[in-house]
Amino acid sequence: MRQVPGTPVVISPIDKIINWARAGSMWPVTFGLACCAIEMMATGASHFDLDRYGIIFRATPRQADVLIVAGTVTKKMAPIVRRVYDQMPEPKYVIAMGSCACSGGIFKTYSVAQGADEFLPVDIYIPGCPPRPEALLFGLLTLQQKIKREAKKWGFWR
Repeated sequence: MRQVPGTPVVISPIDKIINWARAGSMWPVTFGLACCAIEMMATGASHFDLDRYGIIFRATPRQADVLIVAGTVTKKMAPIVRRVYDQMPEPKYVIAMGSCACSGGIFKTYSVAQGADEFLPVDIYIPGCPPRPEALLFGLLTLQQKIKREAKKWGFWR
């Protein structure tokens, strides 16, 4: 922040303030596809207390800004996951949780998508089969840091 000489006006980097507020109030949509969803539920329980980081799971994509793809995505389920992503308001982020969501996992078949990045822009990859709740928490905190560093690419006033 800096003050304009001779005036009582203080200029602040509004983008940093907005990014700080957005990073402190991430709302992921609960969308579990396989066994990684159990670890996602464990992360949301009281032992890890995501509320202290401002992370509150939402049941509808219209209120969420983070999509956690947790588990195996089949080719038949991929359009539905994409529809959920499209229903989310901007700015929105995607976390691929588990080796199945990152790269297809052990399922190298015709019916399984070989990673969520085939049909979604993934921001954070969390490997593991299934990843521990600490890994998901670390991924969410990494996404918070990414949001804080984000350049201005959004906004209705620009």
